[in-house]
Amino acid sequence: MVVRLAWRNVWRSKRRSLITLSSVAAGLWLTVMSVGIADFSYAQMINDSARLGFGHVTIQPEGYRAAPSLELRLAGAEDVLEKARQTPGVDRALTRVIGQAMFQSARKSVGGMFMGVDPADEDPSVNVMLKNIVEGKMFQSTEGRGALVGQLMVDKLQLGLGKKFVVTAVDKDGEIVSELFRVRGIFRTGVVEIDGSTVLLPIDRVRTALRYEVNAATMVSVYVPDYRQSSEARRRLERRVGGPDVEVATWRETQSELASLSDLDRGMNYLLMAFLGLLIAAGVLNTALMSVLERRSEFGKMMALGMRPSQIGLMVLVESMFIGTVGLLLGVLICTPTAWYMYVNGIDFSGAMPTDYSAAGVLVDPVMHIELYPDRVAGILATLFVLTLTAASYPAWIAGRVTPVEAIKELT
Repeated sequence: MVVRLAWRNVWRSKRRSLITLSSVAAGLWLTVMSVGIADFSYAQMINDSARLGFGHVTIQPEGYRAAPSLELRLAGAEDVLEKARQTPGVDRALTRVIGQAMFQSARKSVGGMFMGVDPADEDPSVNVMLKNIVEGKMFQSTEGRGALVGQLMVDKLQLGLGKKFVVTAVDKDGEIVSELFRVRGIFRTGVVEIDGSTVLLPIDRVRTALRYEVNAATMVSVYVPDYRQSSEARRRLERRVGGPDVEVATWRETQSELASLSDLDRGMNYLLMAFLGLLIAAGVLNTALMSVLERRSEFGKMMALGMRPSQIGLMVLVESMFIGTVGLLLGVLICTPTAWYMYVNGIDFSGAMPTDYSAAGVLVDPVMHIELYPDRVAGILATLFVLTLTAASYPAWIAGRVTPVEAIKELT
């Protein structure tokens, strides 16, 4: 009976109910869109950062993160690599030798970073440089002298395809060593810091030049399907490969600037969601409270006929539950086509953004898409539903405190 009465009461004032339903639906749409766009931005920047070399999780020698040095290395990197690949939740794992060096052509010399890689293991899904090759191609041999060089580095050194340059670094014993390479490909990511200071080199040739052991590497870069699984992957990897000489770190440690930026942006997003939630709750509270105040005499008569105060309060709560449920369903109907369009096509802001716009050293995609995680959407729906019930608890309490005698006197 309470449920039937509550449903009828919702539609007694159609205009007021429709306004409240619309506010709930609009609040859901705004929340889902803002969260989805933010989650896409986080995922894109974090994944692109991982594809710059370190991965979502990095296995490296103890002390390397605090003070990177080519003297620190994983002598048994291949064994670590195999264990990492067999760890549940790990999508890809690769060995890399990363260090600082001086790059010199016949005309000029500049400092930068080299990355020794195995071309057979690398592809655009784990290496953003391969995704952005504009001239030439990736070298094929791990022992050759080919190199993939950033566009700005090529311009600084006045190089071109097929041209030679010298890489000078400090080997594992602290000795200065040099090696000759030839430009096989040129990439342009759009990030000045990357294009102007990064060179990809054959890993075995780099090992030979640095006098490393056959399977040694400065790190094993690990990739997971979802960056949110990085912490869990780290715990599993620590159990498998952890030790006194090995350090396992997530992207939050290796890319601390990006982590701080995403945390700040996420905090602002939470404030926005809290504000939207308060607006929705205020709308529901207003509707429920006005309805209760207008029906005091009606509640008095219902109590006089035998209805308990708890049933009156429950009826008001059920009315708000109907408003919340119908409003959220309406919001889902509005969100679905919008979210689908944003997921498939997105909105292109390239005309309003510079071509090299980046944040924390990662190029920001000018086409804005949306990323919706099922658990996040479920959390939004549950939170808004709870807010509608919470907002109605005070009017329900007032309705339950109505005394039949006083309410009936108001009729006279």
